[in-house]
Amino acid sequence: MSATEEKFSLREVLVSFKSCLVDDDQDVLVEHYLNGWRGLVRFMNSLGTIFSFVSKDAVNKIQIMENYLKGESGERYRTLQSMVEYELSSNLVDLTKRGSHPDSGCRTILRLHRALRWLQLFLDKLRTSSEDSKTSTLCAEAYNASLANYHPWIIRKTATVAFLALPVRNTFFEVMNVGTAEDVVDMLGEAMPYVSNVYDFTQELYSQHNLLDLP
Repeated sequence: MSATEEKFSLREVLVSFKSCLVDDDQDVLVEHYLNGWRGLVRFMNSLGTIFSFVSKDAVNKIQIMENYLKGESGERYRTLQSMVEYELSSNLVDLTKRGSHPDSGCRTILRLHRALRWLQLFLDKLRTSSEDSKTSTLCAEAYNASLANYHPWIIRKTATVAFLALPVRNTFFEVMNVGTAEDVVDMLGEAMPYVSNVYDFTQELYSQHNLLDLP
């Protein structure tokens, strides 16, 4: 069974992002980061093709990073800190718009990082929303505050239309395979701080090295 066909489990995402941070939250393990993302891809795919404009790209980026981890320099890609230091010192990152190194680890993780912000905001809005909240509105608000800033107009337009087809809040909660709506809210409450911590660490690391606007 492929990663895209497996059933989504919110608990797995929680465990993965909880396992990401090491050394007193001073670094992120890439393998656990990718595991967390595999879970998020399953979450998006479990809702049909609505999120395919993000999930397909995420699958591609996960594969690129897996190849680095399995490659001859795999140890350099074990954590985000070691990856950034290695690629920058080896001139493996395109800091201009020359188009060289389009699949560098730094650029690849940055694309996942931006999408993670959208899912983080959306899931948190789902957690704190009321039962009759419109999921399409919550999702659009999260998207406009994050990923939309990096998408061309045509993708933004397509995404906004796609969100209109999102199921109601309770359907989202059923997809998470946790239990009752209260159980889902509780687990999201437990999971989101870990996702936020991983996001914040990555944001700070990339900011320190001026990598947040990689072409």
